[in-house]
Amino acid sequence: MSYEFDFADVFAAWPELVHGALNTLVLSGVAMAIGMVVAVAGALGKTSGPRWLAVIIDAYIELIRNTPFLIQIFMIFFGLPSLGIRLSSNTAAVVALVVNVGAYGIEIIRAGIESISKGQIEAGRALGLKPLQIFRLIVLKPAIQAIYPSLTSQFILLLLNSSVCSAIAATELTAAAGDIQSRTFRSFEVYFVITCMYFVMSLFFWSVFGAIERTWLRTPAKR
Repeated sequence: MSYEFDFADVFAAWPELVHGALNTLVLSGVAMAIGMVVAVAGALGKTSGPRWLAVIIDAYIELIRNTPFLIQIFMIFFGLPSLGIRLSSNTAAVVALVVNVGAYGIEIIRAGIESISKGQIEAGRALGLKPLQIFRLIVLKPAIQAIYPSLTSQFILLLLNSSVCSAIAATELTAAAGDIQSRTFRSFEVYFVITCMYFVMSLFFWSVFGAIERTWLRTPAKR
């Protein structure tokens, strides 16, 4: 093999990669936060709302879960201008990520809500607890314990899926790597480095989420 590996140009562009990684974290964090608001509203609408609303939410979930994310982001960035709605690359990326994670989040949160036994809620009422106390003391923690692993996995997937946003020139890590590669022609080196960066970011968040679960969400051991 005659190819000579040279990471010098990649490391020289390190500030661009760090800036791209930070933008990736911001993009993913904002999308996850807004997406969870959508997910909670959708889950409540599906479990407690009228039938027609549940049908609309189900249609939204099935549409998003059964179409490629790349097509979804193209529809938002390239399709909406046909309707007179023009979004910047980063805004379109956030909207696409929110729409995507919201659909998956609805089902996760719905499962958490439905995992709580109605008998526990009735017991809380029998003890004279107010609705807010029932939600905080009986529903909230068990529901979070039930869905926490799925929510954390969804955030990691969102973080990794944000790389697709480079297809519309959103300013994130993969887009930064593309710019560097187009200047240096060091494809292997550039994409090897960002592979490692995504891997490190994922491991970091897995560690943080695991520590949170062990510290605050661990179920007390039975005696």
